[in-house]
Amino acid sequence: MKMKAIVHDRYGSFDQLGLRDIDKPVVADKEVLVCVRAAALHIGDCFSVRGAPFVVRLETGLRKPTYGVPGFDVAGLVEAVGNKVERFQVGDAVFGTCHGACAEFVRVPEVTLAPKPAHLSFDEAAALPTSALAALHALRDVAQVQAGQKVLINGASGGIGTFAVQLAKWLGAQVTGVCSTRNVALVRSIGADHTIDYAQQDFTQGGQRYDLIFDNVESRSLSDCRRALEPNGMLILNSGTGLQGIAFFVRLVKPLVLSPFVRHKLCRYLSKPNHADLVMLKELVESGKLKPVIDKTCPLCETPAALRYIEGGHARGKVVITL
Repeated sequence: MKMKAIVHDRYGSFDQLGLRDIDKPVVADKEVLVCVRAAALHIGDCFSVRGAPFVVRLETGLRKPTYGVPGFDVAGLVEAVGNKVERFQVGDAVFGTCHGACAEFVRVPEVTLAPKPAHLSFDEAAALPTSALAALHALRDVAQVQAGQKVLINGASGGIGTFAVQLAKWLGAQVTGVCSTRNVALVRSIGADHTIDYAQQDFTQGGQRYDLIFDNVESRSLSDCRRALEPNGMLILNSGTGLQGIAFFVRLVKPLVLSPFVRHKLCRYLSKPNHADLVMLKELVESGKLKPVIDKTCPLCETPAALRYIEGGHARGKVVITL
């Protein structure tokens, strides 16, 4: 059987993406076939289509795309289950992470899927997985944020940033969000105790020091950011430089090389989706501690334009493809 999907056969421009008929997936023993209702996009989807920075090809295929359909985040209804699937049955409303979500159907590993949060739309549920997990893993696992700590989120109005503000508050931190003028009200509305409009103030020059800076933008040098840290503070960098080639690798590796020789802890990290943490996100949403912020929704045929918008760097929260 065939289905509609957004497809690219090679790395490069978003213009090569096209809506095509391709084979409907067949699930393996521990996979779930999901009828897609919504697929959220993020900067990683831009990287996977362009094949740059080159390091992303270790995941997506060295010479050409392994999957050929963008989209890591999905929400929808279970259409079929593999023989060894234990948690789900046909008809369940679910959300999670996969490869190739910008399609009518997608196969999803059981371990990266969870029941959809009650009362959330499919659009809202699709906005959760990758970005909310990235924020959770940075704040809870890497930084081990404690109540009363001062936390600064750079890029607080973006896909990860909007979740990071809320999760830092859930962990008991005093949160400062850095964003543009037009997003100050948004960042305050999701719980930030303080906001810094980067057009008016440089957070590295204000004299305030923080126990943790979670930097989703990487627009400032390491020395600038360290100036704003407490003596034993931590800086978590989240690969938002937009650099290419050697400059990208220098920026990627430099904090890891420097960290053992300074009092500050300079970190990068990997966020790996898993069922238990997806369930935690579900529970946080249902208890009113977490909510997705959606900038815009687009039909499947507008996926290339949606990726261009995300690559521009000014999305407020998440961009979601609806089916």
